[in-house]
Amino acid sequence: MPHPSVFLDRDGTLIKEAEYLSDPAGVELLPGAAEGIRALRDAGYRVVVTSNQSGVARGYFDEDAVRRVNQRAQSLLEQKGTGLDGVYYCPHYAGGSVAPYNRACDCRKPEPGMLIKAARDLDLDLGQSWVVGDKAADIEFGARQGLRTVLVMTGYGRETQARGFTGQDRPDYVCEDLAQAARVILEQGPAKDSNRAQ
Repeated sequence: MPHPSVFLDRDGTLIKEAEYLSDPAGVELLPGAAEGIRALRDAGYRVVVTSNQSGVARGYFDEDAVRRVNQRAQSLLEQKGTGLDGVYYCPHYAGGSVAPYNRACDCRKPEPGMLIKAARDLDLDLGQSWVVGDKAADIEFGARQGLRTVLVMTGYGRETQARGFTGQDRPDYVCEDLAQAARVILEQGPAKDSNRAQ
């Protein structure tokens, strides 16, 4: 049976925001992130990272660097007794300088490619799932596919909120961090509703 899931942005949601992070030594879990993920997984949710990594297309680092950073985040979570069920990233950016990554694609958020691939790979029920992130693209990424969304105030969250919402970038909920987002998700459950943040 397909599983409900929570899709997390990486930088600014799961780990501390660091512009174009390429060094695993710079990975720092945000406070409450591990606890939130543990609670979600204990309740039966699959937790999956979906992350835009345009630094590859821009020539700032290669895909191996992205994988090392992701592996470090997973290792830190495992040290705290939890972990991720999947990690997906998009290395593309049409304005980049490195071929073949400098192209438009269907996986750069808010496009749905990573959601669709994860759902297929991991047997996920998107209709029972959520997206948590700190940027407008994260919220639109979920809303376009009918998932409920949470904007967190970590990373770029406060800037995103201050700019205001114009449509599909309007989150269902606004939370201080991933720990609070997990509590809201667990309170609301996997069944869809129509509450929207004002």
